Amino acid sequence: MHRRNSLLLSAVPLALLAAASLVSPEATAALVSAGFGWCARTFGAVWQWLFVATALTAVVTALSPWGHGRLGDGPPQYSLAGWIAVLLCTLLAGGGVFWVAAEPLFHFQTVPPHFEAPTTPRNTAVLALAQAHLHWGFLAWAMVGTLGAIALAAAHRLDGLPLRPRALLAPVFGRVSEPVGQLVDAVSIIAVIAGTVGPIGFLALQLSNAAHVLAGIPDAYGTQVTVLAALVALYTASAASGLHRGIAWLSRGNVVGALLLGALVFVLGPTAFLLDVGPASLLAAIEHLPTMALTQVDPAWNAWWTVFFWGWFLGFAPMMSVFVARISRGRTIRELVLAVAVLAPLATHLWFIVLGGTALGLEIDDPGRITGPLKDGGMAAAMLAMLQALPGDALLVPLFIGLVFCFLATTGDSVAYAVSVVLSGRDQPPVRMRIGWAIGMGLLAAVLLGVGQTGIDTLQQFIVITAAPVTLIMLPTLLGGPLAARRLWRHTRTSTRT
Repeated sequence: MHRRNSLLLSAVPLALLAAASLVSPEATAALVSAGFGWCARTFGAVWQWLFVATALTAVVTALSPWGHGRLGDGPPQYSLAGWIAVLLCTLLAGGGVFWVAAEPLFHFQTVPPHFEAPTTPRNTAVLALAQAHLHWGFLAWAMVGTLGAIALAAAHRLDGLPLRPRALLAPVFGRVSEPVGQLVDAVSIIAVIAGTVGPIGFLALQLSNAAHVLAGIPDAYGTQVTVLAALVALYTASAASGLHRGIAWLSRGNVVGALLLGALVFVLGPTAFLLDVGPASLLAAIEHLPTMALTQVDPAWNAWWTVFFWGWFLGFAPMMSVFVARISRGRTIRELVLAVAVLAPLATHLWFIVLGGTALGLEIDDPGRITGPLKDGGMAAAMLAMLQALPGDALLVPLFIGLVFCFLATTGDSVAYAVSVVLSGRDQPPVRMRIGWAIGMGLLAAVLLGVGQTGIDTLQQFIVITAAPVTLIMLPTLLGGPLAARRLWRHTRTSTRT
Protein backbone atom coordinates (compact mmCIF):
# COMPACT_ATOMS: atom_id res chain seq x y z
CA MET A 1 0.00 0.00 0.00
CA HIS A 2 2.76 2.46 0.91
CA ARG A 3 4.38 1.97 -2.50
CA ARG A 4 1.07 2.74 -4.18
CA ASN A 5 0.70 5.86 -2.06
CA SER A 6 4.17 7.06 -2.98
CA LEU A 7 3.43 6.38 -6.63
CA LEU A 8 0.19 8.36 -6.50
CA LEU A 9 1.79 11.23 -4.60
CA SER A 10 4.52 11.36 -7.25
CA ALA A 11 2.48 10.90 -10.40
CA VAL A 12 -0.63 12.97 -9.68
CA PRO A 13 1.06 16.42 -9.42
CA LEU A 14 2.98 15.81 -12.65
CA ALA A 15 -0.18 14.65 -14.42
CA LEU A 16 -2.05 17.71 -13.15
CA LEU A 17 0.68 20.01 -14.46
CA ALA A 18 0.51 18.36 -17.88
CA ALA A 19 -3.30 18.54 -17.95
CA ALA A 20 -3.37 22.17 -16.84
CA SER A 21 -0.78 23.07 -19.47
CA LEU A 22 -2.96 21.50 -22.16
CA VAL A 23 -6.23 23.06 -20.99
CA SER A 24 -4.98 26.55 -20.16
CA PRO A 25 -1.29 27.03 -20.98
CA GLU A 26 -1.25 30.79 -20.39
CA ALA A 27 -2.91 30.60 -16.97
CA THR A 28 -0.70 27.68 -15.95
CA ALA A 29 2.42 29.51 -17.09
CA ALA A 30 1.40 32.61 -15.13
CA LEU A 31 0.72 30.58 -11.98
CA VAL A 32 4.00 28.68 -12.23
CA SER A 33 5.88 31.90 -12.96
CA ALA A 34 4.47 33.45 -9.80
CA GLY A 35 5.49 30.37 -7.82
CA PHE A 36 8.95 30.50 -9.35
CA GLY A 37 9.35 34.13 -8.31
CA TRP A 38 8.21 33.43 -4.76
CA CYS A 39 10.57 30.45 -4.39
CA ALA A 40 13.51 32.44 -5.78
CA ARG A 41 12.88 35.29 -3.33
CA THR A 42 12.22 33.01 -0.35
CA PHE A 43 14.78 30.26 -0.83
CA GLY A 44 17.42 31.83 -3.08
CA ALA A 45 19.78 33.01 -0.35
CA VAL A 46 19.16 29.82 1.66
CA TRP A 47 20.20 27.70 -1.31
CA GLN A 48 23.31 29.77 -1.90
CA TRP A 49 24.49 29.21 1.67
CA LEU A 50 23.37 25.56 1.62
CA PHE A 51 25.50 24.78 -1.43
CA VAL A 52 28.57 26.41 0.08
CA ALA A 53 28.06 24.69 3.44
CA THR A 54 27.52 21.30 1.79
CA ALA A 55 30.75 21.52 -0.21
CA LEU A 56 32.81 22.63 2.79
CA THR A 57 31.32 19.97 5.06
CA ALA A 58 31.93 17.24 2.49
CA VAL A 59 35.58 18.21 2.03
CA VAL A 60 36.26 18.47 5.77
CA THR A 61 34.57 15.11 6.36
CA ALA A 62 36.60 13.45 3.61
CA LEU A 63 39.89 14.83 4.93
CA SER A 64 39.15 13.71 8.49
CA PRO A 65 39.82 10.14 9.70
CA TRP A 66 36.14 9.45 8.96
CA GLY A 67 37.02 9.67 5.28
CA HIS A 68 38.40 6.12 5.52
CA GLY A 69 34.93 4.72 6.17
CA ARG A 70 33.56 2.52 3.39
CA LEU A 71 30.16 2.94 1.78
CA GLY A 72 29.52 -0.79 1.56
CA ASP A 73 30.95 -4.21 2.26
CA GLY A 74 33.06 -6.04 -0.27
CA PRO A 75 35.15 -4.78 -3.16
CA PRO A 76 33.96 -1.96 -5.42
CA GLN A 77 31.46 -3.01 -8.07
CA TYR A 78 33.09 -0.95 -10.81
CA SER A 79 36.61 -0.15 -11.86
CA LEU A 80 37.76 3.34 -10.89
CA ALA A 81 37.45 4.60 -14.46
CA GLY A 82 34.04 2.99 -14.96
CA TRP A 83 32.73 4.36 -11.67
CA ILE A 84 33.86 7.91 -12.41
CA ALA A 85 32.42 7.63 -15.93
CA VAL A 86 28.97 6.74 -14.58
CA LEU A 87 29.14 9.53 -11.99
CA LEU A 88 30.28 12.10 -14.53
CA CYS A 89 27.74 11.27 -17.22
CA THR A 90 24.79 10.83 -14.88
CA LEU A 91 25.30 13.99 -12.84
CA LEU A 92 26.54 16.25 -15.66
CA ALA A 93 23.66 15.18 -17.90
CA GLY A 94 22.71 16.61 -21.26
CA GLY A 95 22.42 20.07 -19.72
CA GLY A 96 26.17 20.31 -19.43
CA VAL A 97 26.45 19.64 -23.16
CA PHE A 98 23.81 22.18 -24.17
CA TRP A 99 24.88 24.96 -21.81
CA VAL A 100 28.61 24.62 -22.50
CA ALA A 101 28.65 27.14 -25.36
CA ALA A 102 25.51 29.09 -24.54
CA GLU A 103 26.06 30.10 -20.92
CA PRO A 104 29.48 31.74 -21.40
CA LEU A 105 28.04 33.58 -24.42
CA PHE A 106 25.12 34.90 -22.38
CA HIS A 107 27.52 36.16 -19.70
CA PHE A 108 29.79 37.60 -22.40
CA GLN A 109 26.90 39.61 -23.83
CA THR A 110 25.66 40.77 -20.43
CA VAL A 111 28.35 40.72 -17.75
CA PRO A 112 26.99 39.44 -14.40
CA PRO A 113 26.17 42.45 -12.19
CA HIS A 114 28.51 41.47 -9.36
CA PHE A 115 31.58 41.95 -11.59
CA GLU A 116 33.20 45.28 -12.34
CA ALA A 117 32.88 46.12 -16.03
CA PRO A 118 35.84 44.50 -17.84
CA THR A 119 37.96 46.66 -20.12
CA THR A 120 38.64 44.22 -22.98
CA PRO A 121 36.77 41.41 -24.77
CA ARG A 122 39.39 38.99 -23.50
CA ASN A 123 38.73 39.95 -19.87
CA THR A 124 34.99 39.73 -20.49
CA ALA A 125 35.48 36.19 -21.79
CA VAL A 126 37.47 35.28 -18.68
CA LEU A 127 34.68 36.46 -16.37
CA ALA A 128 32.01 34.78 -18.51
CA LEU A 129 33.79 31.44 -18.18
CA ALA A 130 34.37 32.02 -14.46
CA GLN A 131 30.64 32.45 -13.90
CA ALA A 132 29.93 29.24 -15.82
CA HIS A 133 32.55 27.46 -13.70
CA LEU A 134 30.55 28.37 -10.61
CA HIS A 135 27.28 26.98 -11.92
CA TRP A 136 28.81 23.70 -13.10
CA GLY A 137 31.62 23.39 -10.56
CA PHE A 138 32.28 21.75 -7.24
CA LEU A 139 29.42 23.43 -5.35
CA ALA A 140 26.86 21.85 -7.67
CA TRP A 141 28.59 18.47 -7.74
CA ALA A 142 28.97 18.34 -3.97
CA MET A 143 25.25 18.90 -3.50
CA VAL A 144 24.09 16.09 -5.76
CA GLY A 145 26.50 13.37 -4.73
CA THR A 146 28.37 13.69 -1.41
CA LEU A 147 26.68 14.16 1.98
CA GLY A 148 23.38 12.70 0.81
CA ALA A 149 25.05 9.59 -0.58
CA ILE A 150 27.05 9.15 2.64
CA ALA A 151 23.92 9.45 4.79
CA LEU A 152 22.04 6.95 2.62
CA ALA A 153 24.92 4.48 2.57
CA ALA A 154 25.07 4.44 6.38
CA ALA A 155 21.30 4.09 6.76
CA HIS A 156 21.24 1.26 4.23
CA ARG A 157 24.38 -0.57 5.31
CA LEU A 158 24.17 -0.19 9.09
CA ASP A 159 20.45 0.18 9.76
CA GLY A 160 19.04 -1.96 6.98
CA LEU A 161 16.89 0.83 5.56
CA PRO A 162 15.99 0.68 1.86
CA LEU A 163 17.70 3.15 -0.44
CA ARG A 164 14.99 5.79 -0.41
CA PRO A 165 15.14 9.57 0.05
CA ARG A 166 13.44 9.24 3.45
CA ALA A 167 16.62 7.54 4.69
CA LEU A 168 18.44 10.86 4.23
CA LEU A 169 16.77 11.95 7.47
CA ALA A 170 17.76 8.82 9.41
CA PRO A 171 21.19 9.97 10.72
CA VAL A 172 19.55 12.94 12.46
CA PHE A 173 15.94 11.90 13.11
CA GLY A 174 16.07 8.11 13.00
CA ARG A 175 13.33 6.20 11.20
CA VAL A 176 10.57 8.56 10.10
CA SER A 177 6.90 7.63 10.19
CA GLU A 178 5.40 6.02 7.10
CA PRO A 179 3.29 9.05 6.06
CA VAL A 180 6.30 11.36 6.37
CA GLY A 181 8.48 8.88 4.51
CA GLN A 182 5.98 8.59 1.66
CA LEU A 183 5.82 12.36 1.37
CA VAL A 184 9.62 12.69 1.34
CA ASP A 185 9.95 10.01 -1.34
CA ALA A 186 7.18 11.55 -3.45
CA VAL A 187 8.60 15.08 -3.28
CA SER A 188 12.01 13.77 -4.32
CA ILE A 189 10.57 11.83 -7.25
CA ILE A 190 8.54 14.81 -8.47
CA ALA A 191 11.61 17.06 -8.34
CA VAL A 192 13.89 14.70 -10.25
CA ILE A 193 11.26 13.84 -12.86
CA ALA A 194 10.59 17.54 -13.48
CA GLY A 195 14.32 18.19 -13.66
CA THR A 196 14.75 15.40 -16.21
CA VAL A 197 11.66 15.89 -18.39
CA GLY A 198 12.51 19.57 -18.88
CA PRO A 199 15.87 18.89 -20.56
CA ILE A 200 14.36 15.98 -22.52
CA GLY A 201 11.70 18.25 -24.00
CA PHE A 202 14.22 21.02 -24.50
CA LEU A 203 16.47 18.60 -26.38
CA ALA A 204 13.64 17.70 -28.74
CA LEU A 205 12.94 21.38 -29.43
CA GLN A 206 16.59 22.20 -30.02
CA LEU A 207 17.44 19.21 -32.19
CA SER A 208 14.29 19.71 -34.25
CA ASN A 209 15.54 23.22 -34.94
CA ALA A 210 18.99 21.83 -35.73
CA ALA A 211 17.49 19.35 -38.21
CA HIS A 212 15.75 22.24 -39.91
CA VAL A 213 18.97 24.27 -40.13
CA LEU A 214 21.15 21.38 -41.29
CA ALA A 215 18.79 19.40 -43.53
CA GLY A 216 15.75 21.56 -44.15
CA ILE A 217 13.48 19.19 -42.21
CA PRO A 218 10.38 21.08 -41.01
CA ASP A 219 10.75 22.28 -37.44
CA ALA A 220 7.36 20.96 -36.37
CA TYR A 221 5.77 18.88 -33.63
CA GLY A 222 6.19 15.71 -35.68
CA THR A 223 9.95 16.23 -35.89
CA GLN A 224 10.13 16.98 -32.19
CA VAL A 225 8.24 13.80 -31.31
CA THR A 226 10.48 11.77 -33.63
CA VAL A 227 13.57 13.08 -31.84
CA LEU A 228 11.91 12.41 -28.50
CA ALA A 229 10.94 8.86 -29.47
CA ALA A 230 14.52 8.05 -30.47
CA LEU A 231 15.85 9.37 -27.18
CA VAL A 232 13.23 7.55 -25.10
CA ALA A 233 13.92 4.29 -26.93
CA LEU A 234 17.64 4.62 -26.18
CA TYR A 235 17.37 5.35 -22.47
CA THR A 236 14.51 2.88 -21.95
CA ALA A 237 16.61 0.07 -23.39
CA SER A 238 19.53 1.17 -21.22
CA ALA A 239 17.42 1.34 -18.05
CA ALA A 240 15.93 -2.09 -18.77
CA SER A 241 19.37 -3.66 -19.17
CA GLY A 242 20.48 -2.51 -15.72
CA LEU A 243 23.44 -0.84 -14.07
CA HIS A 244 26.21 -3.16 -15.17
CA ARG A 245 25.27 -3.26 -18.83
CA GLY A 246 23.36 -0.40 -20.49
CA ILE A 247 24.03 2.40 -18.00
CA ALA A 248 27.72 1.57 -17.56
CA TRP A 249 28.31 1.00 -21.28
CA LEU A 250 26.53 4.19 -22.25
CA SER A 251 28.56 6.16 -19.71
CA ARG A 252 31.86 4.84 -21.04
CA GLY A 253 30.78 5.69 -24.57
CA ASN A 254 29.89 9.21 -23.44
CA VAL A 255 33.32 9.75 -21.93
CA VAL A 256 35.09 8.53 -25.08
CA GLY A 257 32.89 10.74 -27.27
CA ALA A 258 33.40 13.78 -25.05
CA LEU A 259 37.18 13.29 -25.01
CA LEU A 260 37.21 12.97 -28.80
CA LEU A 261 35.04 16.04 -29.37
CA GLY A 262 36.98 18.11 -26.84
CA ALA A 263 40.34 17.13 -28.31
CA LEU A 264 39.24 17.91 -31.87
CA VAL A 265 37.80 21.30 -30.93
CA PHE A 266 40.92 22.16 -28.92
CA VAL A 267 43.19 21.38 -31.88
CA LEU A 268 40.99 22.80 -34.63
CA GLY A 269 39.77 25.84 -32.70
CA PRO A 270 41.50 28.94 -31.27
CA THR A 271 44.06 26.95 -29.29
CA ALA A 272 46.20 29.92 -28.22
CA PHE A 273 43.12 31.77 -27.01
CA LEU A 274 42.02 28.74 -24.97
CA LEU A 275 45.45 28.39 -23.38
CA ASP A 276 45.21 32.06 -22.38
CA VAL A 277 41.64 32.43 -21.09
CA GLY A 278 41.28 28.90 -19.71
CA PRO A 279 43.71 29.11 -16.78
CA ALA A 280 42.77 32.77 -16.28
CA SER A 281 39.10 31.83 -15.93
CA LEU A 282 39.88 29.22 -13.28
CA LEU A 283 41.92 31.75 -11.31
CA ALA A 284 39.10 34.27 -11.66
CA ALA A 285 36.59 31.66 -10.47
CA ILE A 286 38.69 31.07 -7.36
CA GLU A 287 39.25 34.78 -6.76
CA HIS A 288 35.58 35.69 -7.12
CA LEU A 289 34.13 32.51 -5.59
CA PRO A 290 32.68 34.12 -2.43
CA THR A 291 31.16 36.95 -4.45
CA MET A 292 29.68 34.71 -7.13
CA ALA A 293 28.40 32.09 -4.70
CA LEU A 294 26.72 34.46 -2.25
CA THR A 295 25.93 37.56 -4.30
CA GLN A 296 22.70 39.47 -3.67
CA VAL A 297 23.59 42.45 -5.88
CA ASP A 298 20.79 41.86 -8.40
CA PRO A 299 18.02 39.53 -7.16
CA ALA A 300 16.38 39.39 -10.61
CA TRP A 301 19.61 38.27 -12.28
CA ASN A 302 20.24 35.84 -9.44
CA ALA A 303 16.81 34.27 -9.81
CA TRP A 304 17.30 33.46 -13.49
CA TRP A 305 20.86 32.20 -13.12
CA THR A 306 22.39 30.97 -9.88
CA VAL A 307 19.11 30.35 -8.04
CA PHE A 308 17.65 28.56 -11.06
CA PHE A 309 20.67 26.27 -11.35
CA TRP A 310 20.77 25.65 -7.60
CA GLY A 311 17.07 24.80 -7.59
CA TRP A 312 17.57 22.42 -10.50
CA PHE A 313 20.52 20.62 -8.90
CA LEU A 314 18.90 20.60 -5.46
CA GLY A 315 15.85 18.90 -6.94
CA PHE A 316 18.12 16.19 -8.31
CA ALA A 317 20.00 15.72 -5.04
CA PRO A 318 17.87 13.15 -3.13
CA MET A 319 17.39 10.76 -6.05
CA MET A 320 20.93 11.17 -7.32
CA SER A 321 22.16 10.47 -3.80
CA VAL A 322 20.23 7.20 -4.00
CA PHE A 323 21.90 6.40 -7.31
CA VAL A 324 25.39 7.40 -6.15
CA ALA A 325 25.06 5.36 -2.95
CA ARG A 326 23.92 2.39 -5.03
CA ILE A 327 26.91 2.43 -7.40
CA SER A 328 29.57 3.39 -4.83
CA ARG A 329 29.58 0.33 -2.59
CA GLY A 330 33.08 -0.58 -1.55
CA ARG A 331 34.43 2.93 -2.11
CA THR A 332 35.68 5.02 0.77
CA ILE A 333 34.10 8.32 1.72
CA ARG A 334 37.32 10.06 0.72
CA GLU A 335 37.23 8.42 -2.71
CA LEU A 336 33.60 9.47 -3.15
CA VAL A 337 34.20 13.12 -2.30
CA LEU A 338 37.38 13.22 -4.38
CA ALA A 339 35.59 11.77 -7.41
CA VAL A 340 32.35 13.74 -7.11
CA ALA A 341 33.50 17.10 -5.74
CA VAL A 342 37.02 17.36 -7.22
CA LEU A 343 37.70 15.16 -10.27
CA ALA A 344 34.28 15.49 -11.90
CA PRO A 345 34.24 19.31 -11.53
CA LEU A 346 37.76 19.53 -12.95
CA ALA A 347 36.64 17.55 -15.99
CA THR A 348 33.63 19.84 -16.32
CA HIS A 349 35.82 22.95 -16.10
CA LEU A 350 38.03 21.64 -18.91
CA TRP A 351 34.92 20.89 -20.97
CA PHE A 352 33.66 24.46 -20.55
CA ILE A 353 37.08 25.96 -21.24
CA VAL A 354 37.48 24.10 -24.54
CA LEU A 355 33.97 24.35 -25.95
CA GLY A 356 32.74 27.49 -24.22
CA GLY A 357 36.09 29.17 -24.77
CA THR A 358 36.02 28.28 -28.46
CA ALA A 359 32.57 29.85 -28.84
CA LEU A 360 33.84 33.00 -27.12
CA GLY A 361 36.99 33.14 -29.23
CA LEU A 362 35.02 32.86 -32.47
CA GLU A 363 32.57 35.51 -31.28
CA ILE A 364 35.36 37.94 -30.40
CA ASP A 365 36.96 37.47 -33.82
CA ASP A 366 33.64 37.88 -35.67
CA PRO A 367 30.94 39.55 -33.51
CA GLY A 368 27.52 38.02 -34.08
CA ARG A 369 28.85 34.83 -35.62
CA ILE A 370 27.78 32.72 -32.63
CA THR A 371 25.49 35.04 -30.66
CA GLY A 372 23.32 35.56 -33.75
CA PRO A 373 22.38 31.88 -34.02
CA LEU A 374 22.04 31.76 -30.22
CA LYS A 375 19.44 34.52 -30.34
CA ASP A 376 17.57 33.12 -33.34
CA GLY A 377 17.74 29.37 -32.74
CA GLY A 378 18.69 28.73 -29.13
CA MET A 379 21.52 26.90 -27.42
CA ALA A 380 21.86 24.04 -29.90
CA ALA A 381 22.05 26.55 -32.76
CA ALA A 382 24.94 28.32 -31.02
CA MET A 383 26.79 25.06 -30.56
CA LEU A 384 26.18 24.08 -34.18
CA ALA A 385 27.34 27.48 -35.41
CA MET A 386 30.53 27.09 -33.42
CA LEU A 387 31.24 23.62 -34.77
CA GLN A 388 30.39 24.62 -38.34
CA ALA A 389 32.92 27.44 -38.09
CA LEU A 390 35.73 24.93 -37.51
CA PRO A 391 37.53 22.69 -40.00
CA GLY A 392 36.14 19.17 -39.96
CA ASP A 393 32.58 20.23 -39.16
CA ALA A 394 31.26 17.24 -41.13
CA LEU A 395 32.62 15.08 -38.29
CA LEU A 396 32.14 17.47 -35.39
CA VAL A 397 28.42 18.15 -35.87
CA PRO A 398 27.27 14.49 -35.94
CA LEU A 399 29.57 13.74 -33.02
CA PHE A 400 28.02 16.56 -31.00
CA ILE A 401 24.45 15.49 -31.77
CA GLY A 402 25.22 11.90 -30.84
CA LEU A 403 26.91 13.04 -27.66
CA VAL A 404 23.90 15.12 -26.59
CA PHE A 405 21.64 12.13 -27.17
CA CYS A 406 23.82 9.78 -25.18
CA PHE A 407 24.48 12.15 -22.27
CA LEU A 408 20.80 12.87 -21.79
CA ALA A 409 19.96 9.19 -22.24
CA THR A 410 22.38 8.38 -19.42
CA THR A 411 20.50 10.75 -17.15
CA GLY A 412 17.13 9.38 -18.27
CA ASP A 413 18.06 5.77 -17.63
CA SER A 414 19.67 6.59 -14.28
CA VAL A 415 16.61 8.53 -13.10
CA ALA A 416 14.25 5.76 -14.22
CA TYR A 417 16.43 3.25 -12.38
CA ALA A 418 16.67 5.34 -9.20
CA VAL A 419 12.92 6.06 -9.09
CA SER A 420 12.24 2.35 -9.50
CA VAL A 421 14.65 1.53 -6.67
CA VAL A 422 12.76 3.90 -4.38
CA LEU A 423 9.26 2.73 -5.28
CA SER A 424 10.11 -0.98 -5.25
CA GLY A 425 12.33 -0.87 -2.17
CA ARG A 426 14.74 -3.22 -3.96
CA ASP A 427 18.31 -2.75 -5.15
CA GLN A 428 17.36 -4.51 -8.39
CA PRO A 429 13.96 -3.04 -9.26
CA PRO A 430 11.61 -4.86 -11.66
CA VAL A 431 12.35 -4.30 -15.33
CA ARG A 432 8.70 -3.44 -16.00
CA MET A 433 8.86 -0.61 -13.48
CA ARG A 434 12.05 0.80 -15.00
CA ILE A 435 10.52 0.70 -18.47
CA GLY A 436 7.30 2.27 -17.21
CA TRP A 437 9.04 5.28 -15.68
CA ALA A 438 11.34 5.69 -18.67
CA ILE A 439 8.40 5.78 -21.08
CA GLY A 440 6.35 7.92 -18.68
CA MET A 441 8.97 10.67 -18.74
CA GLY A 442 8.88 10.63 -22.52
CA LEU A 443 5.08 10.85 -22.60
CA LEU A 444 5.10 13.82 -20.22
CA ALA A 445 7.66 15.57 -22.42
CA ALA A 446 5.53 14.83 -25.50
CA VAL A 447 2.46 16.37 -23.87
CA LEU A 448 4.36 19.53 -22.95
CA LEU A 449 5.87 19.73 -26.42
CA GLY A 450 2.33 19.69 -27.77
CA VAL A 451 1.71 22.90 -25.85
CA GLY A 452 4.77 24.43 -27.47
CA GLN A 453 7.66 26.39 -26.00
CA THR A 454 5.31 27.64 -23.27
CA GLY A 455 4.93 24.11 -21.92
CA ILE A 456 8.68 23.51 -21.68
CA ASP A 457 9.29 26.97 -20.20
CA THR A 458 6.60 26.28 -17.60
CA LEU A 459 8.28 23.02 -16.63
CA GLN A 460 11.67 24.73 -16.43
CA GLN A 461 10.26 27.13 -13.82
CA PHE A 462 8.34 24.32 -12.12
CA ILE A 463 11.71 22.66 -11.45
CA VAL A 464 12.60 25.45 -9.02
CA ILE A 465 9.23 25.16 -7.28
CA THR A 466 9.70 21.42 -6.71
CA ALA A 467 13.11 22.11 -5.17
CA ALA A 468 11.61 24.20 -2.35
CA PRO A 469 10.42 21.24 -0.21
CA VAL A 470 13.60 19.33 -1.07
CA THR A 471 15.43 21.98 0.96
CA LEU A 472 13.98 20.43 4.12
CA ILE A 473 15.27 17.02 3.02
CA MET A 474 18.84 18.02 2.17
CA LEU A 475 19.41 20.58 4.94
CA PRO A 476 19.71 17.90 7.66
CA THR A 477 22.52 16.19 5.72
CA LEU A 478 24.85 18.98 6.85
CA LEU A 479 24.78 17.21 10.21
CA GLY A 480 23.65 13.78 9.06
CA GLY A 481 26.45 13.35 6.52
CA PRO A 482 29.29 13.70 9.06
CA LEU A 483 27.40 11.60 11.64
CA ALA A 484 26.92 8.88 9.05
CA ALA A 485 30.59 9.11 8.03
CA ARG A 486 31.66 8.59 11.63
CA ARG A 487 29.47 5.49 11.93
CA LEU A 488 30.77 4.08 8.66
CA TRP A 489 34.36 4.73 9.76
CA ARG A 490 33.82 2.92 13.06
CA HIS A 491 32.13 0.02 11.30
CA THR A 492 34.93 -0.21 8.74
CA ARG A 493 37.60 -0.12 11.44
CA THR A 494 35.83 -2.83 13.44
CA SER A 495 35.35 -5.01 10.35
CA THR A 496 39.01 -4.66 9.40
CA ARG A 497 40.18 -5.73 12.86
CA THR A 498 37.99 -8.81 12.87
